[in-house]
Amino acid sequence: MTGKTGKGIGLISGGLDSILAARVLQSQGVEIECVTFATFFFSGDAGIKAGNVCGIPVRVLDIGEKHLEMLKMPVFGYGRYMNPCIDCHALMLREAGRFMEQVGADFLFTGEVLGQRPMSQRRDALRSVENLAGYPELIVRPLSARLLPPTVPEVKGMIDRERLLDIQGRSRKRQIALAEAFGITDYPQPGGGCILTKEGFGKKLGKMLKYFPQAAAREVELLKWGRHFLLPEGSLCAVGRNQTDNDRLTSLAEPGDVVFSIVDYPGPTGLMLPSAHFENDSVLAAMAVIAYSDAPLSEPARVGVKHMGNTVAMQHPNPGKEYLRKYQI
Repeated sequence: MTGKTGKGIGLISGGLDSILAARVLQSQGVEIECVTFATFFFSGDAGIKAGNVCGIPVRVLDIGEKHLEMLKMPVFGYGRYMNPCIDCHALMLREAGRFMEQVGADFLFTGEVLGQRPMSQRRDALRSVENLAGYPELIVRPLSARLLPPTVPEVKGMIDRERLLDIQGRSRKRQIALAEAFGITDYPQPGGGCILTKEGFGKKLGKMLKYFPQAAAREVELLKWGRHFLLPEGSLCAVGRNQTDNDRLTSLAEPGDVVFSIVDYPGPTGLMLPSAHFENDSVLAAMAVIAYSDAPLSEPARVGVKHMGNTVAMQHPNPGKEYLRKYQI
């Protein structure tokens, strides 16, 4: 390198590509620091672990509220389900760019590989991400850089472009070989990806945001546990599928919520986030708890209902699961 030494801020997810991008720059003697992100849909744990394995300092940036607001109306829309990949990457780069400015670093870098993901890693998508993030020509992709236009740090000699790579496509062979060359053995295999790419969760989230545009952290967390029902008066109810769900729903309850538990039979816990007028919704929520319990079909069963510190018993027939289908998301 003939220019001045620069400092890069990398986005590290915990996957092999982002680890390799950091190591490629480290091998040139470039000073780096990494950031990872926490939202309502994923934590920064994998990024922290990757940083520890590689000896790279990692800062967790909590972007939960901003990420949820972006998710409600992404500029570039969604992928197959509720995954706004281009907008999500741009948000992360925008937040990483602000951190870059705060610490006086010179550029950003990612582990993106040209053509690896059909929505977010096309050539035009990479440009869209740069522009939406607000840092065009300052985002380096070390694994595919030689296939992309030179960035400012390359032009200024902070990075030796000739020592960057030209990987593209979905094959992992070159990344695996590079990991072996760097002595990297502890890395996750490509997996299922973000929960927003999952069909079941994506459909539930889409329906909830349609009817609850004001949804925040608690509503999103509730969607991760049990079965879910949007009730006619505007309440959202979750009914546990197993003891893990039941325990989690109980722990999520706050004073204004309504908690249901069947009295005389094994069965689920129900948690309802009530609307302003929720009396009829309470009846349906109680019936949902009964329907997914061991109570006999069409016979009355008692449900304990706890609200604002008070617990009462309500008795309702078991309507059967089919009766509740029209409310389920």
